[in-house]
Amino acid sequence: MMGWRCPFKLGDGSLNPDLRNRLEQSRQGETLKRWEGLSEGDKKGLENQLLGIDFAQAFGLFLGQGNAAGAPPLNALKAPTIQTGPAQEKFLNMGVKALRTGEVAVMVVAGGQATRLGTTKPKGIWPITPVRNHSLFHLHAEKVLALSQRHGKAIPLLIMTSPSTHDESLAHFEENHFFGLAPGQARFFQQGIMPAMDLNTGQLLFEQPHRVFTAPDGHGGSLAALKASGLAQELWRQGIRHLFYFQVDNPLVRIADPVFLGQHLDANAEISCKVIEKTRPGEKIGIFAEVAGKCHLIEYSDLPGDLAEKRTPDGKLLVRAGNPAIHLFNLEFLLQILEQGSALPFHVARKKVSHVNLQGEWIVPQSENALKFERFIFDLFLSASRWLLVETAREEEFAPLKNAEGEDSPETARAAQNRLFHTWLTRAGAKVANFDPSRGSPDLEICPFFALDEKELADHLPKGISLTAPALIDKKTVR
Repeated sequence: MMGWRCPFKLGDGSLNPDLRNRLEQSRQGETLKRWEGLSEGDKKGLENQLLGIDFAQAFGLFLGQGNAAGAPPLNALKAPTIQTGPAQEKFLNMGVKALRTGEVAVMVVAGGQATRLGTTKPKGIWPITPVRNHSLFHLHAEKVLALSQRHGKAIPLLIMTSPSTHDESLAHFEENHFFGLAPGQARFFQQGIMPAMDLNTGQLLFEQPHRVFTAPDGHGGSLAALKASGLAQELWRQGIRHLFYFQVDNPLVRIADPVFLGQHLDANAEISCKVIEKTRPGEKIGIFAEVAGKCHLIEYSDLPGDLAEKRTPDGKLLVRAGNPAIHLFNLEFLLQILEQGSALPFHVARKKVSHVNLQGEWIVPQSENALKFERFIFDLFLSASRWLLVETAREEEFAPLKNAEGEDSPETARAAQNRLFHTWLTRAGAKVANFDPSRGSPDLEICPFFALDEKELADHLPKGISLTAPALIDKKTVR
């Protein structure tokens, strides 16, 4: 757990004087009142938690005095330059060389719980593949292992968890023998946490009488966590020069895509990002824009409705460079940022947070009652003088898992995988019976060890093969 650490030893039931002083300075009178009514065991647990929280920083943000991010001037933004068109062979060769010489590591951010899916378990353990029903973690680990085997180098896999997801995520890897990855190839590290505060008073909110409500500090917390864990410096010593970044909830992500890597290298970019086309004004996806030569990411909630609705003469949205959260970072650039001690700013959001009040009653708010604080990785883009945006097709690389039903649900994520695999198979000359592309079913699945992309499938698949869905295509079933 990242955050402030007190040098004093925990007390015997009386509140640590330094901690009491910090609470008083941050005007946390309610927390001090709660303390007096707790059992000795609960006091120790609460003191332990408070020692790991920089609530003075949170209170500063509540007062508007902290390092809070603001939206860029929307009247100054313009459409960014995006690299489009068919991939050049030189990009593929450059990317393959970087993978073969061990210059690339992979980082997945997995600090969130699957609350919108109806569970408090880590999202990474959610079963998602169409036929084998493997978890997101399993699928991503297989892709990394398959890439490592193709290029003869064990690609480091960094998994960023949070205090709420760490133990179960690690246990999932351990129970499955790290999905075949080499010892030490997968490295876990934890992001920080921030408390939620009452919108009107700035008091800490409690999820239990003896426990403060906290949440991960956002995917932008990965920067501070990389520094605190020492992993960024360790990767550099190992010869890693580029870090591929993605979010755990996207089963279609083309991990460490060699062509994308080659484009990044050819541009000598500090940061490179894949871009998908936003097709609906109301889609909840961030938008890339250029402001004064810098790359900005505009949150969907910051985009005015009239601007979101505007279209070009050909009918496309005017502001449409969507962010699927697939990035490449030059590691030297990241280390320079870390050495400067530059912490990414916090974004302050109004949220509904259920909590226990001073009287021990469970309160379920009907409107926003709390402030939550997160750092976003895209604020790092503003520090880059050399950046690259590369177009990719949504149906090939973006099918996020966020909701239990409807849009971005397990059903839509599985259907997107089915449709992609069907496209690969038919383009490779295979005949697939009993499959409805409009529904993305019945199920098809191509194991990463058999093929990681369309070209590799075409190279390995027997010519003229006929399949009947549901079908799993792997080295055992296709000979």
